[in-house]
Amino acid sequence: MRSYYDNAVYSPYGAYELKLKYQRNFLFGTGITLGAVLFILAVAWVISVWSEEEVIASATPVTIRTVADLGPPPAIAKKPPQVKVNQPNAVAPKVGIPKPVADDEVMDDDVTLATREELAEIVAPDITSASSGGADIVVDIQDDEYLPAPDEFTPVEIVAEMIYYETPEYPRLARQAGLEGLVRVKALVDRNGNVKDAMLYQSCGTTSLDEAAVGASYKCKFKPAIQNGRPVAMWVTYKVEFFIEEAAP
Repeated sequence: MRSYYDNAVYSPYGAYELKLKYQRNFLFGTGITLGAVLFILAVAWVISVWSEEEVIASATPVTIRTVADLGPPPAIAKKPPQVKVNQPNAVAPKVGIPKPVADDEVMDDDVTLATREELAEIVAPDITSASSGGADIVVDIQDDEYLPAPDEFTPVEIVAEMIYYETPEYPRLARQAGLEGLVRVKALVDRNGNVKDAMLYQSCGTTSLDEAAVGASYKCKFKPAIQNGRPVAMWVTYKVEFFIEEAAP
């Protein structure tokens, strides 16, 4: 009678056939992997060398002859990164509708502004050439107040402002005739705020009313104009109204 062990296929313990071949297979796999890695490294090195030779061959040599050819340092050549700042929520401006005004409130159209050449003439002259030539510099500044002409532009920082208005006397004949009108007077205000001269700027059509307005202007008082922190004389224009008040019933 045969036993169970006689019918079983005999196999040595621990896969004896594989143990005989695993060293050879291990060495074969390691060699293939190492060869593939070396091949990849060699290809990469050849490509890098070929690229450097191409760049060197195509590059144009730069000759630096002076220090200025070096250019600015990197800290100056490179601009700092821009920081984004959120803008505040500003309220949109309201667009208003122009309102009509009376003719006497409109600014004068015949006001002449000084040109750039005229402003340049106001600048003090250059005295450096005189001092370098050995000539003596004489300062001759008169203390007298300068009074501009009626058509002369006077540059000021603060214009003259009326602080006292002298009401002109209504001419008797003009009142009896019921004549009314608007007169514009041009007055020369000195640095003390007094009216040094006056003239008719715009007539109302009645001579007696014009003369009364001009005569009363000499008694008006002004806050003088200011230029460079000092009062100066300038011409101003203001209006004088003549109207007859109705008697109360």
